[in-house]
Amino acid sequence: MNFIRQRVQSGQLSAGAWCNLGSSLTVEMACLAGFDWVLIDLEHGSSDFETLVLQAGILSWSRTAAIVRIAWNEPPRFKRVLDLGVSGVMVPYVNNAVEARQAARSMRYPPEGIRGVAYLNRSSGFGQNFKEYFQKANESLLTIVQIETEEAVNNAAEIAGVDGVDVLFVGPLDLSVSLGIPQQFDHVRFMEALAAVVAAARRSGKQAGILVSGEDQLETMVERGFSFVAMGSDSGMVAAGMRKNIEAFRKHQH
Repeated sequence: MNFIRQRVQSGQLSAGAWCNLGSSLTVEMACLAGFDWVLIDLEHGSSDFETLVLQAGILSWSRTAAIVRIAWNEPPRFKRVLDLGVSGVMVPYVNNAVEARQAARSMRYPPEGIRGVAYLNRSSGFGQNFKEYFQKANESLLTIVQIETEEAVNNAAEIAGVDGVDVLFVGPLDLSVSLGIPQQFDHVRFMEALAAVVAAARRSGKQAGILVSGEDQLETMVERGFSFVAMGSDSGMVAAGMRKNIEAFRKHQH
């Protein structure tokens, strides 16, 4: 198991690749590039469970940690992906401490949590490493809750205070929409919300994360205290490359 929790808790900047195409090839490219973690998106991305099996399998043999964003904060969704041997789970739309506590408990075996126990799955080496995995999982799996609404920002301190929550991860687009300033990422209200999330995380010894669009934004967010950061996505990179290439052709078309 490539556990990443301890590295994230240290506060060092960790570089993530956001993969939402459902492609095992782009996941493999991210591994070869040397990213610290890959986010496989089951909420808005094209992956389903079958493609996730392939993508998580590639990551299991690499130095890059597998993080999966599930579609909703429901306990059965956690155990399905955790049994594939991923290193952490990102949970969308967590608005308060009650929801954050449910997420943290869904990540853990009893008595600390409510995760169901299974023996013959990838996380435990199909039974070969069950004892070791069972002993280490609760303290080693990374729990990331998303801050995507004004309500969540207002409750950030309580969310960060939940035992077992490791990262408060801002969803920029959803948060900007919730604040009534869609895509206005330089708006003072948006920046104030980011500052509130970082401050809440720091007070509880947790980390703040965010998805950024490019290098300039990366520098800004690192300076603002974000340490668990993904830049761009595989779909965005492919789409941008396609647009750039067709623009080159159009210069020669009449």
